[in-house]
Amino acid sequence: MRNFLAAGLAALMMIAPGGAALAQNGPLRIEITDGVIEPMPYAVPDFVPDTPAAAEMAAQLSRVIAADLTGTGLFREVPASAHISRVTDFNAPVKYADWKAVNAQALVVGGVSVNGSKLTVRFRLYDVFSDGEMGNGLQFTGTTEGWRRMAHKVSDAVYSRITGESGYFDSRVVFVSESGPKNERQKRLAIMDYDGANVKYLTSSESIVLAPRFSPTGDRVLYTSYESGFPQIHVMDVGRVQQRVLNTDEGTMSFAPRFSPDGRTVVYSQAQGGNTDLYTMDIASGQRKRLTTAPSIETAPSFSPDGSQIVFESDRSGTPQLYIMGASGGDARRISNGKGRYGTPVWSPRGDLVAFTKQSGGRFHIGVMRTNGSEERLLTASFLDEGPTWSPNGRVIMFTRETQGASGRALLYSVDVTGRNLKPVRTPDGASDPAWSPLQK
Repeated sequence: MRNFLAAGLAALMMIAPGGAALAQNGPLRIEITDGVIEPMPYAVPDFVPDTPAAAEMAAQLSRVIAADLTGTGLFREVPASAHISRVTDFNAPVKYADWKAVNAQALVVGGVSVNGSKLTVRFRLYDVFSDGEMGNGLQFTGTTEGWRRMAHKVSDAVYSRITGESGYFDSRVVFVSESGPKNERQKRLAIMDYDGANVKYLTSSESIVLAPRFSPTGDRVLYTSYESGFPQIHVMDVGRVQQRVLNTDEGTMSFAPRFSPDGRTVVYSQAQGGNTDLYTMDIASGQRKRLTTAPSIETAPSFSPDGSQIVFESDRSGTPQLYIMGASGGDARRISNGKGRYGTPVWSPRGDLVAFTKQSGGRFHIGVMRTNGSEERLLTASFLDEGPTWSPNGRVIMFTRETQGASGRALLYSVDVTGRNLKPVRTPDGASDPAWSPLQK
């Protein structure tokens, strides 16, 4: 197990009776529940460019938006070949009958303006069956270089208006990029858009790196590095790619760091004298506090969204299990109760669930449970699944999946919180240890 102990939506949609997306007497809405029916049909014609020179970018924007929405498993795109109406004017009245004829329930119409390196994207969302616009149109301004971000912002707005929840498309993932043969694997930190685009490398492959974690503002990353020959915690300013070592006790091994919700404190594991315990450190002052003193291995800590509690992994019961304690330490209560070994817990940004890795029956699983240990659900099963991370809205989990055999390699996958819509996340090479950022500002 790579980090199991030592280093620690929407299900698909369900349309509620009486408030139905399919009904003409109510607003268009997907309610994210455990129900399963066909995804909502929608159309996103190519956005309308203000000049012929902007035509290619306008088409690219609409394709990224379509990929975002369809990728959730909640939406099904009506292909352009089926469209009856052609949108050639952003301000033209919508021909609702034409879109009803192809069973499009939602329609996304956009306009694109390019002025030098400045990019402006406008969009409107229409409820086809109700013959009306959902909210007011929005406009986003950025650069042509950042056009994909503009597309993700539109997707977030569409997703939010239809589901009533925040989106997750305008976000990034930091991960460990892996290359080379299995017995000489090269690892370096990398960052990418949530969908695998725009990969950038943050470190060289000269030393092993593990477990990167974003700050609450998305501008810094904590990670474990073996640059000195033993594990130490580093913090990096992502924008400037500047890093420094956090000064934990000299000569000790420190690993599995994670930020507090306010970004001022780091919780981490420290191994010393044959024992591994949890500590916190104030980043500004360097002041440290020991949280656990049990003669066992405590690792993989994760704060609750309000910063009042920490969930972590411990083998104090004889096998790795999940525990919760106050953020200042003290007594811990066990929350994992099923058969098997539990690890790498991560508190949902919504505060209602804990995601984890479980080893049971010769298989590895990504699962979720309530914070009191109830309603455990296993979302995946494979030779090796581990290291979950939550999307900013708490509806999707990304994790590492490693294939079996000498030629096997680690890859990233995502799955929604009910175990549906399992799919790979594209990366140039092997990849592991993903950490999802908050939505970008």
